[in-house]
Amino acid sequence: MGHRNRASDPATGRDARPPNPAGTADGCTAHGPGGHGGPVGHGRPGEEGPVGRGAVVPDPAPQPPDAVHDTAGSPPRASGRGHDPEGHGPVRGHDPVGHVPVRGHDPVGHGPVRYGPQMPGDGLPVLPELSAVLAAAAGRVREEPAGGATALLDAASGYWDRRGLPTGPGHLAAAPGPGALLLALTAALGGDVLVPRPCAAWWAPYARLLGRPVFHVPTPAESGGVPDPYALLETVRRVRAEGGEPRLLVLSVADDPTGTVAPPELLHETVEAAVGEGLHLVSDETWRDTLHDPHATVLLSPAEMLPEDVTVVTDLAGALLPPGWPAAVARFPASAAGDGLHARVLDVLTALGARVAAPVAAAAGYALGEPEPVTIRRSAAVRLHARVAAAVHAAVVAAGATARPPQAGRHLYADLGPLRDALGAEGVGDAQELEDFLTARLGMPAPGGHRFGDDLPALRVRLGTGPLVAADTEARGAECLASPEPLELPHVQRALTGLTSVFDGLRDAQRGEPPR
Repeated sequence: MGHRNRASDPATGRDARPPNPAGTADGCTAHGPGGHGGPVGHGRPGEEGPVGRGAVVPDPAPQPPDAVHDTAGSPPRASGRGHDPEGHGPVRGHDPVGHVPVRGHDPVGHGPVRYGPQMPGDGLPVLPELSAVLAAAAGRVREEPAGGATALLDAASGYWDRRGLPTGPGHLAAAPGPGALLLALTAALGGDVLVPRPCAAWWAPYARLLGRPVFHVPTPAESGGVPDPYALLETVRRVRAEGGEPRLLVLSVADDPTGTVAPPELLHETVEAAVGEGLHLVSDETWRDTLHDPHATVLLSPAEMLPEDVTVVTDLAGALLPPGWPAAVARFPASAAGDGLHARVLDVLTALGARVAAPVAAAAGYALGEPEPVTIRRSAAVRLHARVAAAVHAAVVAAGATARPPQAGRHLYADLGPLRDALGAEGVGDAQELEDFLTARLGMPAPGGHRFGDDLPALRVRLGTGPLVAADTEARGAECLASPEPLELPHVQRALTGLTSVFDGLRDAQRGEPPR
């Protein structure tokens, strides 16, 4: 691997900060599935942690809904890392950790995974052609098989073929949402799980459910979603030195929450490093079809680089289906090992009863075939959200906060650390309080960075563009999608003006200027 920038702040690209001594990540604690920060002693590789030099401690297991705040420390590893002949492995639990109350945080509504952030929606009505397909299939009474029926898998095969990844239906599996697929993959592969920091809020809870340790790895300056390769190697080394068994790396080339796209050279180095250490990769490609500038942004899948070591998962709600119609597809390696993994995943899906509902499967098959109505809507929606995201980014940066320019998806990730004094005057001192403050002021969800594995004290937040579009009727949706200047539409303009006003007010307060 060539020389790369060292791991960095996920929102700003600055060098990574030291680990949070009392932080945790992704446990079901008072601050949601993102937890309170990083595992103890696991910030930038090579730094000394509070539990001993270089110690790597997994994020703790989920806590009950009344749990408030994890103190420093971590549960001991469960013994017995062997796996049964089918490769599903034992379910390993963790002893509970002690908890102490945290000032100003009500555990109800912040702790359990069920209160975690939802996928950023598009704010648009359902495509009429999709509704018609779903309605036509509403009378089906026979359930879909676990892993998907032939029609759906054939459509998914064509989808991947058109993206330069030839895939037979026998190397695909469908499920009612990506969570079921990631749960099944984690169960089938066994071992410890590695994820970038920050990462999608839904990744880690599935490992938690299985009692699997999760380790966050810092991302480099360029983008989120893909760990720094050197940080990855150091983390794997440390985990193994302490008796761990890292087997799975989950990453995302087009990232949630940062809205960035990893450069191909970074991706190549990280994928090579991971495979060289014997890790299997799960590539979440939910947002791959939402590039804001596809002519200027190069997106490659890890499966194009090392196809025998990568399973691709895509949530169709990213670009093809409404979030309320859960369907996702996994693409497995075309190898003997891939066949075995595919079989074990089907076993888990069958045991879970994780089948796509028949009407949704019909709509998913139609969308995966990418007929003209679907591709026209997708392109128009991407253009719309790209415009809105750029406007939000401009407002955030003009106020003195920092954020990488969004490149994909319907969201961006902002660091309001430069506005800490102004926020402190509003009673905001951490990411949960920032989430509460902005959600109330903006009138839309604004999940804090702790939801995505970032440190609780860091004032980071994911801002979605869907609520700013809010085209809840077919007429308004058509207007948003067809307008050459969607930012000038009255309801969009009002929403952006309100957001800008909130951030400008924080900027003025930070400078000590009177309210305008």
